[in-house]
Amino acid sequence: MSSSDSSANLQSRLQMAKEMSDEEKLYRYNGVLYPRIMCPEEHLKGLENIKARDGDIMLVAYPKCGFNWMVGVLRKIITEATGMKTETMMPPLIEFFAPEALKVVDETPSPRFLGTHMHPDNIPTSFYEKKTKMLVVFRNPKDTLVSFYHFSNNNPVLPSGQSWESFYSNFMSGDVPWGSYFDHALAWEKRMDDPNVMVVTYEELKQDLSEGIRQITRFLGFTLTEDQVQQIAEGSTFNAMKKNSANSHNSGIGNIIFRKGEVGDWRNHFTPEQSQEMDDAFKEHLAGTRLGAKLNYQKHCQ
Repeated sequence: MSSSDSSANLQSRLQMAKEMSDEEKLYRYNGVLYPRIMCPEEHLKGLENIKARDGDIMLVAYPKCGFNWMVGVLRKIITEATGMKTETMMPPLIEFFAPEALKVVDETPSPRFLGTHMHPDNIPTSFYEKKTKMLVVFRNPKDTLVSFYHFSNNNPVLPSGQSWESFYSNFMSGDVPWGSYFDHALAWEKRMDDPNVMVVTYEELKQDLSEGIRQITRFLGFTLTEDQVQQIAEGSTFNAMKKNSANSHNSGIGNIIFRKGEVGDWRNHFTPEQSQEMDDAFKEHLAGTRLGAKLNYQKHCQ
């Protein structure tokens, strides 16, 4: 599918979304909420037929944990390491792929760069059978919630009339698109010993992007010079990505995807009671886990 076809398709979907009520915009598939416009049931059913391939690279992130930022970083890494151009107008979420797009994916030369927000148990099994390299990005849950709230209220394909209190409540109960943050986190915690899985955090990448690029490059089996690492890092800051979003994301969607990109913005939204409730939930689900330690919750969220 060409970039012009992709742009026209997105425009059509955005127009459809504007004509739908908030109640119609989400539906449940296997118990999980999904946006009806971007990943209707036929898309999710079609994923059962997708065939992984040796050399595939999969970027995974719960919504608003830095997925689109890392799309840009990984494209640069792959291009520098292999010489292959991986630029497309839309982020490579497999659940957005219609049947005709899956045919294009099937014809794409390796290494294919794919991505998903899906729970690890819902990712097509062939990617595990082929030992696909999966880079998994997590972000502290308080900033994730804030970013998800603004994203939902500014994105026409998602319910947009939600108050902070109602969205906060839905997030805490897991009643948001792609399901519960903590369910995702616990599922990836169980896979952290898998040599084909690398978990990184938004916060550590913000703190030292160059080192993150070096580690990701090694994990993917690529080699970059230090000059290439620095070049990628300088072109991949959040501000640089946001500035370039008019070129990388069509239909004005870039301004919705790239908002602030800050660590600690949750302090501008959470009440003391909400903050304590999230602290308790984190302690209940992730205290004492490796992923919990990696998120450095006490530093970023208390």
